[in-house]
Amino acid sequence: MLSVILFTVTSFIIGLSGAMAPGPLLTVTVSDSIQGGFRAGPLLVTGHILGEAILVVLIFMGMGYLLSSESASPFIGIAGGSILIWTGIRGLRSEDESSGDIETGGSVFRGALISFSNPYFFIWWGAVGAALMYRGIELAGFAGLAGFLVGHWSSDIAWYSLVSFLSSRGSFDTSGKVYRAIMGVCNGFLITVGAYFFVNALTGI
Repeated sequence: MLSVILFTVTSFIIGLSGAMAPGPLLTVTVSDSIQGGFRAGPLLVTGHILGEAILVVLIFMGMGYLLSSESASPFIGIAGGSILIWTGIRGLRSEDESSGDIETGGSVFRGALISFSNPYFFIWWGAVGAALMYRGIELAGFAGLAGFLVGHWSSDIAWYSLVSFLSSRGSFDTSGKVYRAIMGVCNGFLITVGAYFFVNALTGI
């Protein structure tokens, strides 16, 4: 039992180090929380976790190596880069519009879509995530696997909820310059990262 608890804590710390790294999901969490309040973070991370649950199933089906393979990487990069560019452009076009109430289903889907658009999401789960999963199973069977998933997903929920809370604390005028500047930076970042993924994938074909 103690070994499972320690493994869960270890998984939480490893997951937190990954969750805290700057990336598309973090950027979208900040921008959506400014627009729609604290709810945005938990909803986005719910979609992120559902996406990870799908990958867990695929890994158990033997597709872990394929997800992180060099042959699959370019195609994932092109698709993911295109989605990020489209998301950023769409965000820039709607800067003048307030999102109002956050729609639960839409935000959950958005969280999954942003996660799947990041090639490193697949690479991490195909390599590191799969290794930790199998280590948990070796350690304590289903309890070890559950410990890894609980620890990893708890880190995602904790970090993105904190980011969402802090981002939603400010009072932003959706027609003001500060709001427009923040949204411009966030969406510009998505376009830049998407372009990087897209170009990098093309060079790998």
